[in-house]
Amino acid sequence: MDPTAKSPLKKNLPLIGLVIAAAVAYWQFGEYLSFQTLADNREALISWRDSNYLVAALTYIAIYIAVVGFSIPGGVFLTLGGGFLFGVIFGTIFTVIGATIGATAIFLAAKTGLGNALQAKLEGNGEGRMAKMQAGLKENEISYLFIMRLVPAVPFWFANLAPAFLGVSLRAYLFTTFFGIIPGTAVYNWVGSGLGEVFAQGGTPNLGIIFEWQILGPILALSALSILPIILKKFRKTGAAA
Repeated sequence: MDPTAKSPLKKNLPLIGLVIAAAVAYWQFGEYLSFQTLADNREALISWRDSNYLVAALTYIAIYIAVVGFSIPGGVFLTLGGGFLFGVIFGTIFTVIGATIGATAIFLAAKTGLGNALQAKLEGNGEGRMAKMQAGLKENEISYLFIMRLVPAVPFWFANLAPAFLGVSLRAYLFTTFFGIIPGTAVYNWVGSGLGEVFAQGGTPNLGIIFEWQILGPILALSALSILPIILKKFRKTGAAA
């Protein structure tokens, strides 16, 4: 037995710690990530932002890192808050930074734990659906990752964890996460920027707006653009085989 080898428990400590922290964080703070919380505290939040914009921005980014890193449900309401407090442009920038850092943290924790072991097993086996998925992902890494980020139907937590279990490189993960979440994030920040009027009318925001055609169409077009390199590569292989 290799004395330098880590035990399974030590290898999985980052992932175990993340799961425990996520459960505690959700138990303590999950109820605060809601539209009602935002509506009830809107004046205090605006006053806090106006008193020290930099602190407000850094605090927002830090909270978003924690929410994404611990996979706490309710991130969409935090995104709305970003648009409400900082507007579409800066709200999107701050949200994308926080989400990317948080997603990278959970990616590294998962990869350090189960990810590396699963990757080695898949590479050694080379058969089965998961192994084929990993092979396809490695061949068209950027395209597949962009598709996962752009398609609204793919849950954010799944897009954070699945690449870690399939051996995706950190560089590709960072690149596609940062740029891939911009369209959806901008949409919800845009909705959030109009919350002042929604609050005044006593209504609730339309969170399904991302599935309306005028919004979904361009996002699907970007997804199709991401698929294009995969299609072209398959055509080249088919032509070479013929």
